[in-house]
Amino acid sequence: MIRRYAFTMIELIFVIVVMGILAKFGTEFLVQAYNGFIASKINNELQSKSEAAVEQIAARLQYRIKASVIGRDPSNSNFHTNFKALTDTTDQKYSILEWISVAHDSFRGTTKPLWSGIIDIDPSIALGTKILVSPETNTTVINNIIKDLRPSGSTTTFNNAAIYFIGSNSNVYTGFGWDTNNNDALYPIDANNTNTSWLVADNNFSGVDVYEYYQLTWTAYAVGIDNNDPTTLKLWYDYQPWEGEKYTDGTSVTLMENVSTFQYNTVGSILKIQVCAASTIGAYSLCKEKTVY
Repeated sequence: MIRRYAFTMIELIFVIVVMGILAKFGTEFLVQAYNGFIASKINNELQSKSEAAVEQIAARLQYRIKASVIGRDPSNSNFHTNFKALTDTTDQKYSILEWISVAHDSFRGTTKPLWSGIIDIDPSIALGTKILVSPETNTTVINNIIKDLRPSGSTTTFNNAAIYFIGSNSNVYTGFGWDTNNNDALYPIDANNTNTSWLVADNNFSGVDVYEYYQLTWTAYAVGIDNNDPTTLKLWYDYQPWEGEKYTDGTSVTLMENVSTFQYNTVGSILKIQVCAASTIGAYSLCKEKTVY
């Protein structure tokens, strides 16, 4: 007699029920695991990008001439009226943050600074052609560093630089060239091609207080959301407001794309910047902040 073995109907029903339960919860587990992986991946990418953007801005802001920082309204094409001092920027329309930067790269020398930060008027030169002497300053090497740092195609040299007297009573509205009709805090350089001194364009310094300590600058910086692309955070540099140039005359680089928010707040000379990044997949967003003293 041949016996045939098979599942009973109850066993089959039990197996089907178990497989259904496994399929239901197993699929949900896989979906949750996949969603968790995607969320974690997006979060890491947003965090990395926003942190990199904030750090790049902060790295440049730390070398700002604090008296020069302004907020600018990019929607207003009149550069004479579309900016405000940070203490006056209560309106978020001043979304472009702009400042004059100290030439810190050329300040760092191998064994000593390339510009000393100390200045005096050369007493051997007749009145009317004042030479401002900066002891131990090497204008030749500074010029080479500026050429190395400027973007490709730029003609900026040491002759486009300017000095700012530390301790001077500077007014942000009239002192730094933001209003192209005024520039009474920065003094453009006309290099005399020596290693220890230079000729400042305002030769006679009539009515001007000359201070012993100075800072050298060759570029201004601006950062904000590009008007032509409201999701792109850009940095502009290699322009000289003391020569009548605007940030749109400078070179722009993209710091971050898919930016939902860029904003800044100030307490005195302390700046807090915030960059918020949005993901192109889902409704994910992440913000990074940094305080710059």
